[in-house]
Amino acid sequence: MTTDILLRLQYWYVSACNGDWEHQNGVLVESLDNPGWLVTIDLAGTTLESETFQEVSDLTPKVDWVRCWVEGGKFRGAGGPLMLGRIFDIFLGWAEPHDRPRQHPDA
Repeated sequence: MTTDILLRLQYWYVSACNGDWEHQNGVLVESLDNPGWLVTIDLAGTTLESETFQEVSDLTPKVDWVRCWVEGGKFRGAGGPLMLGRIFDIFLGWAEPHDRPRQHPDA
């Protein structure tokens, strides 16, 4: 995973934080036992909660599989052990065009 993807994810996270969202929501990264990754990103209260996401599913490759979808107000991405960066890239490719800067309540 490149530093660029982590930096982009951090910028998205900061844009979602509004003094309230970050106390109840967030970004969760878990390992899977098959092996792989599961990423869950809360969308409620963000600019993405009403945006349509086209599911991404490529389950054929044994190691490089990936599936990303939105369900229950959450972005979910699952993938093989080398696909964490790809999951974040899929999320950010969808999120960044819809991201509108917010004013922090303390600003």
